[in-house]
Amino acid sequence: MGESKQPQKRFQSRINREDFFDITSLLSEEERMVQEAVARFVDERALPLIPDAFDKHYFPNELIKEIADLGILGCTLEGYGCAGMNSVSYGLICQELERGDSGLRSFASVQSSLCMYPIYTFGSDEQKERWLPSMAQGETIGCFGLTESHGGSDPAAMKTHAKKDGGDWILNGSKMWITNGSVADIAIVWAHTEDGIMGFIVEKDMKGFSAPEIKRKFSLRASVTSELYFDNVRVPEANRLPNVVGLKGPLSCLTQARYGITWGPIGAAIACFTEALDYSLERELFNRPVAATQTAQRRLADMSRRITTAQLLSLQLGRLKDAGKMQPAQVSMAKWNNCRMAIDIARDARDLLGGAGITVEHSPVRHMLNLESVITYEGTETVHELVVGRELTGLNAF
Repeated sequence: MGESKQPQKRFQSRINREDFFDITSLLSEEERMVQEAVARFVDERALPLIPDAFDKHYFPNELIKEIADLGILGCTLEGYGCAGMNSVSYGLICQELERGDSGLRSFASVQSSLCMYPIYTFGSDEQKERWLPSMAQGETIGCFGLTESHGGSDPAAMKTHAKKDGGDWILNGSKMWITNGSVADIAIVWAHTEDGIMGFIVEKDMKGFSAPEIKRKFSLRASVTSELYFDNVRVPEANRLPNVVGLKGPLSCLTQARYGITWGPIGAAIACFTEALDYSLERELFNRPVAATQTAQRRLADMSRRITTAQLLSLQLGRLKDAGKMQPAQVSMAKWNNCRMAIDIARDARDLLGGAGITVEHSPVRHMLNLESVITYEGTETVHELVVGRELTGLNAF
């Protein structure tokens, strides 16, 4: 009779499996403290709620105040009750929030980059004083109205329009796929006017404005997504963003949001990778752990390689942003790379978990479904490929 096979002794690595190149050592003390604080919030408060929220299709509103108390909302802005953090800290916040769920990061991203940023950058002093402090506290929630059902990647083709009427503007049209729409107190809405595209702060109780929630989604289920409708909505001139005209306004907001999105999927990928790694070490098939097979190790090693590459890409992007040197095409490359990295890892991690991988008790299928939206919104993968291609060749292929 043959001898029974003895269990293989596990090698003890000195490398952090979630930070293979010790990128944490490149962070400042403040950046590390920010990441650790948000990571604790995600582990202790968010993750216990997210599976049920995703399953039952709702955003856990009870977390909003805690998110605000962490100084996350509008965290890179100066004054108005905002934390004044650097861009790398904001990126790390996005990474940790999306390690919990894309819905958490989307909420913070929309509030900060798509709503508070345009008020701060293009708004009047009165608008800043009125809205930014309460938005930083999570007392006023915003949404961003740019995308339309027929337009998608071509925002210049928007049909929403505003016409001057005395001291007011009359707004008509609709927007689609709007995060936070039906829970928002204000909407930053972009519309054609006779003088070009302009931004307006539309308040939820303005007559003719409605924001029905989009139901029956299979992605971003722990997030509120809505349509916006404007039927002769009368908007005072005081609610128009006075300091920008043209697509520069909304596109600059999208650049801010896309920067955060380069970091967010790293968190989703880490969550999927660590769960697949732990599961493959625990689960035994044919008298040995799945992790002891060459196939599993090659797949896990590839996940680690791709996460590490994405971490370095976003960190350098953040350093460029803080130095005032970041270019939109660099954001496009990072968003394209990191979203593709994360969705591929989520799918492979789901497969490594076998049948267990399709349940809400495990995170890969939830992240996989969420990332179908993340890889699409704020510019599809194809759009970002073409942005990089245009930068390289000087020729526009759109």
